[in-house]
Order: sequence, then structure tokens, then C-alpha cells
Amino acid sequence: MDNNILNSKIFGENLNVTPLLVFHGLFGMLDNWGSFGKDLGEYLPVHLIDLRNHGRSSHSESMTHDDLADDIARYMDHYGIQKAHVLGHSLGGKAVMQFALKYPERLEKLIVVDISPKAYPPHHQGIIKALETVDFNTVSSRGEVETVLSQYIPEKSTIQFLAKNLYWDDDKKLNWRFNLKTLSEKYNEFVSNAVKFGVFEGDSLFIAGEKSNYILPQDEYGIRQQFPKAKIVTVKKAGHWVQAENPVDFANVVKEFLELH
Repeated sequence: MDNNILNSKIFGENLNVTPLLVFHGLFGMLDNWGSFGKDLGEYLPVHLIDLRNHGRSSHSESMTHDDLADDIARYMDHYGIQKAHVLGHSLGGKAVMQFALKYPERLEKLIVVDISPKAYPPHHQGIIKALETVDFNTVSSRGEVETVLSQYIPEKSTIQFLAKNLYWDDDKKLNWRFNLKTLSEKYNEFVSNAVKFGVFEGDSLFIAGEKSNYILPQDEYGIRQQFPKAKIVTVKKAGHWVQAENPVDFANVVKEFLELH
């Protein structure tokens, strides 16, 4: 397979309807969306996709919103997909927004999970510092890595989420699947930058977590300027990881928007 094509896992690929492409957030990977993919794969083809510099997709020194949008178009070309629904969480949400503005003709419906088009102040410094502190020459188990991370990161759930990215490399050493070097060096380009200005006239759904502060009431104006048809829905009992914290309500909101019942 061409190295530039993003790595993916496909559910329901024999169904002959418009597919749904799903993109995870920063430091995530397609596996975070496994149960969602299996569930929706009963109704339509669902492609769970690793963003560049994440999971098993290729590493690159470049990490702009445009790169991410172009990756999606290339992925669709590779699989012969003319039009798709796209869903992105957090950083993946920035990717699908940029894709919608750049390639509107390739998009059926847009779903953005717990992020808005605006620039966000840097807020992952603690996590990046924790990740950079792990010395893979001295740790020899996942437990040891988690212990190092816990010195900087108080939430156990965040540590477990990051630890899912650990794997044994060819040298029999633990390593991160994501490209930490590029993600820390280029962080401001994809987090502290707004999505480029443009307007997507198609159907859009923005899903916010009730306990998250990524989409605030005052962000609605900015969302509707670029996505005039945006429907904004808040999922109860969920923070930023909406699909993990309230999977049933989250899936129902998506199914209703895509008319899958």
C-alpha cells in the first residue's frame, strides 16, 4: 500500500451506501473508535482512520490543517470514494472542517465532535512534557511507562489513553506509535491555529460534551459563520471524549443526523 495513504480499519464495507470516514483526536488512534465503528458498520461502511503521525499511518515532518485535509482526499481517491460523510473528534475535527472547506464537493454530511473552528491556546504542554520524559532506553514495561506519566498527569484515564499507543518496535524496545517529535514541534500549527476561513454550505453537526469547555455558547456565532447549516447538539454526562463517556447517546445523535434508523 502507498505509504502516503492513511492506515484504516473498515466495517460494513460490503454495504452499498455513502461511507462514513472517522478521524480521532491528538495522540489518539483508530482503535479508540472500535465499538462505534462496529455499531455503525451495521448501517453503512465505516472507515476508522489513523491521522498522519498517529497510529500506523506514516510519519511526516509536516502537520498543517491543509495536510490533514489533503490526506483525506487522497484516502478517498485510493478507495474510489466519490463522496463521504466525515466525522472528526478534536484534532480530527479540525481536519474534517478544513476538508469540508477545501473539498466541499466530496462531502455529503459533516460531523465535528467537541471542537470549533477557532484557534485554541496551547493546553497540552503537561502531556507533551510527560511523554518526552519517558526514556525508552530505561523502561521495559507498560507499567513503568505509566508510572513516569503519572508524575505529570493526574488523570488515570488520560494515562491509559496515552498508553494505548505503546508498542514493541523492531529493536524489542517499547516506543510510541505517534510521532512525538513532529507533534510537539508543530503543535502550534494545528492546535493554536484556526481553521482557514471559508464557508461550507452543506449539512453539519457539531457535537459538544456537556462537561467539556471546547465548544462554548459564544463559539456558536463563529461556527455558524463558516458552517451556516450547523446543528449544535450537547451530549449529557460526557466531557471531551464524548464517544467514550456516553457512547449510546453519542451514537444515537450521529445515527439520527445520518438518518440511519
